[in-house]
Amino acid sequence: MGSQSLKTLLNKRFLCPILIFASGIFLPVTLHATDEPGEKLDVVVLDAGHGGHDPGALGSKTREKDITLAITLKLGEYIEKNIPDVKVIYTRSKDEFIELYERADIANRNHADLFISIHANWFANPRTCGAETYTLGTSGDERNLQVAMKENSVITLEEDYTTNYEGFDPNSAESYIIFNLIQKTYSHQSIEFADMVQRQFRERAQRNDRGVKQERFIVLWRTTMPSVLIETGFITNANEEKYLMSDEGQEYLASAIYRAFRDYKRSIESKSSGGISASRPIEERPETILTDATDPEPVEDDQIYYMIQVLTTTRGRSLDDATFSGYGHVAEFKTNNLYKYAVGRSTSFEQISGMVPAVQETFPGAFVIAVRAGKIIPLAEARK
Repeated sequence: MGSQSLKTLLNKRFLCPILIFASGIFLPVTLHATDEPGEKLDVVVLDAGHGGHDPGALGSKTREKDITLAITLKLGEYIEKNIPDVKVIYTRSKDEFIELYERADIANRNHADLFISIHANWFANPRTCGAETYTLGTSGDERNLQVAMKENSVITLEEDYTTNYEGFDPNSAESYIIFNLIQKTYSHQSIEFADMVQRQFRERAQRNDRGVKQERFIVLWRTTMPSVLIETGFITNANEEKYLMSDEGQEYLASAIYRAFRDYKRSIESKSSGGISASRPIEERPETILTDATDPEPVEDDQIYYMIQVLTTTRGRSLDDATFSGYGHVAEFKTNNLYKYAVGRSTSFEQISGMVPAVQETFPGAFVIAVRAGKIIPLAEARK
């Protein structure tokens, strides 16, 4: 079978739709027959978040929908100019409202090999800054869920959204239970690309790296290819808003995402041809590990203790990394091809919680986690 024929079959996915009942909602879940990446990256869909009567997040001087469109068009231009064999498709190329389900369907109908949704972030604390990239998943972090709920609430601007999304309520925490049941087929490829984006933001655009995260975004759930949602910066931070509005800032961000796209394309095509990946491969390690840099407070194996998670990435880092210095105990966890790094350690939840503001000065997205027997457990379970 030829390469193109195989790709066509993979894109049809041999879909087998079923219904899962959760919290009174029937939702269709698609089971995928394969977890293999395509042989080539021929088609990319670029999604400028929001648009039309949906302005997205509002800064003091600009709107999210304008920033996302500017960066998206610049990114598309970079790809079209430098990698002409890739077909670039836009969900919108002007200021218009496109439903979330239609954005995903555009990618599905065109058998896209990668879906990139571009956004600008928001937060009540005007000092919060930095870029972060999401793939579909569940993090258990309340802040991440707030971001997802805000982005998903766009569907309420659509006509008859309860029918289009089978009763899903973006403002109800119960509706998000369904995402816990979904295993995204292209999770590994999505995380690999997301990590490349964050590395370029950090090294190329000199942005504060808030890491790779997983959360329940509708637009990622409905796509049938590797997909990411990129939060390019905080429109609620005065300095970052100025950067996001500037032509130079938009060029740097678009260039960073383009470089990640270029490296990802080389990586998957090199793997398909049996060559060496353009990116450093993930080291084989036990599925869950906990390694200590320092050990200020001994704990029993089955004792619950608390730490502050500061970073998630697809590539391991040294526990002696200067980034982690000054926080005492450092630990690394490995789950689902992700490396998670946490600092501090105490059996007292209050003590660790009191450390969070100081840690967030360096890691704005830091949050408390609970650990038992070397594994991260739900915080609610630990608090009981």
